[in-house]
Order: sequence, then C-alpha cells, then structure tokens
Amino acid sequence: MQREVLDGAKGMVRDAIIQKFDIKIMLSSSNTIRIADFGCSVGPNTFIAMQHVAQALKEKYLYQVKYSTNNIPEFQIFFNDHVTNDFNTLFRSLPIDRSYYAFGVPGSFHGRLFPSRSIHFAHCSCAIHWLSKCPEELLDEKSPAWNKGLIHYMGTSNVEVLNAYVAQFEKDMDMFFNARAEEIVEGGMMVLVTPFESYTRLFKFFGSSLMDLVNEGKLDASLVDSFNLPMYFPSPEDMTKVVEKNGCFSIERMELTYPKSKLVDEADAKTLMINLRAVLEGLIINHFGSEIAEETCARTILKSDEISTWMKANYEKSCQLFVALKRK
Repeated sequence: MQREVLDGAKGMVRDAIIQKFDIKIMLSSSNTIRIADFGCSVGPNTFIAMQHVAQALKEKYLYQVKYSTNNIPEFQIFFNDHVTNDFNTLFRSLPIDRSYYAFGVPGSFHGRLFPSRSIHFAHCSCAIHWLSKCPEELLDEKSPAWNKGLIHYMGTSNVEVLNAYVAQFEKDMDMFFNARAEEIVEGGMMVLVTPFESYTRLFKFFGSSLMDLVNEGKLDASLVDSFNLPMYFPSPEDMTKVVEKNGCFSIERMELTYPKSKLVDEADAKTLMINLRAVLEGLIINHFGSEIAEETCARTILKSDEISTWMKANYEKSCQLFVALKRK
C-alpha cells in the first residue's frame, strides 16, 4: 500500500522540486543539501523515495547552472522515526549504490529533531496521519465522544468522535509545523503525502472481529471500548487550516489525487487486509495481548471474500493527498 502511495506521488514530488525549489540559493553557503525523511520505518520504501528526491535535486541543479557538471552537490539524508523503530534493519538494508550520506534520527516528528535552519528539503509519506496519542474523550464513558464498540472514527454516526480526532490532529500538526518552521531554511521545501480514507473504511472489519470475540465471551467489551486507532486522515481543508494557522509556509501545491491502485481496483481484499494487519497488529498486541491480536487478525483475513464483495458494492477509487510547502 505504501509503495502505491509513493509511486502515485512520484511525478508530483519531482515537479515540486523542478518548478519550486531554488537550489542555487540553497547552495550559496555550502555544497551540501540536507534532506529529512520523517516516518522512514525500515525500508525499502524510504530508500526509493529518497533516491528519487536526490535524483530530482540533481536534475534541478544541472538545469539551474546551465548543465554544468562541475561541483555537483553532495546529499545528506536523515532518516527519522520513533525511538522504537528498528534502525539496525534500516541501515543493514541501505542501498550499496546510494548517492547520499545516510544518518538516523530517532524521535517523534511532533517535536524538534534538527538544529535551526539546517534542513533544505523535508519529505513525509504515509506518516502524518499517525496521531501522537488517541483523543482522551474517546475513552470517557461520560463524554459525548465516547466511542463505544468501535475502534476508529470511520463508520461512526457520532460527530463528537470525529471532532475529537480533528482536534487532536490540529494539536499535533501545530507541534509538527512549529518544529519544521525552526528546522527548515528559508526557501526550503516540504512535501507531505498521505492516504485519504481509501483504506480506512476497512478498519471496521478488524473492529467487527474484536466484537465477534466479545459476543463469544472470549474478550471483555470494556477492552474494545477503550481501544481506538490513533490515526486521522486529513482532507485538503484540514491541511490548509493547520498550515495557515502556523503561518510559516506557503502552499505551493495541494490536491487530492486518484492514482491507480491494483489492490483497490481489483478488490484484492486478502492482500489489503494482510497489508493492514502489518500496520495495525502492533497496536492490537499492545492493547489486547498477542493471543487476541493473532485471532483478531486471522479472523479478519478469513473474511476476505465478504470484504471483497463489500468493496465491489461500495467501490471508491484509491485517493491520496499531496501537499508541497515552501518555508517563507
């Protein structure tokens, strides 16, 4: 799924660099371009994305200096993810023929990670939808946003649940943009790519498997009521609001795109659910334990035929949000 998102944004990332990134100014005081990839995980997608960014920057350099090949800039790429990320696997997997110097930066991207004015280009794909925490109101039985029996805002008729997710997303993005505004040089750029509700509709099938276990007496209902996925998938309006509130970045391009998705178009439910299992299983294990997590995920994958039928009846094109920003 993440590879499809990356592939769908590839051309737009290149266009943003070629059309909007002034590499001459960036190299006025040094011959090194510093790039950060936020939410890198363990590869290989991050390596594909970063090689593409470095290649586009080289093209822009050759174009701006009239095709001179003298003094081609060097690239430092900083791979960022949480401290729990397996950086050993990441660095063991580094491409041998890479055209950049690689560094690891552990820590949450909701806070500062780099010195002031040190990053020229920032990239974040399939990561900004992760919230720093679940909205607390979802866990309070007395709150109008109590999300009883559900594990996400998708599928709920309770607008208060959605509002709680939006409020948490806005708080997190406030921290994210404040940090990046300090770290990115004037004229530097940041590209954000995130799925837009394409796959989130399928979360409910994991929720229904958990409720099956509750109905069979194998799981306490209160455990499900206290579990919510810490993910919010922003709309263009959501992103515009948080960028404008921060005030440090200009929006160079923002649009919803509909790249071809073999998984969605062919309603390949089994492959999709295996992909989603890889994303969700850690969260489910942390809350319910490994035994319940294994049974929940296995049951959900066994529903593949039912899910495939549902996808065909409720077909929506794969959709993702692309945002290109420039530091004012």
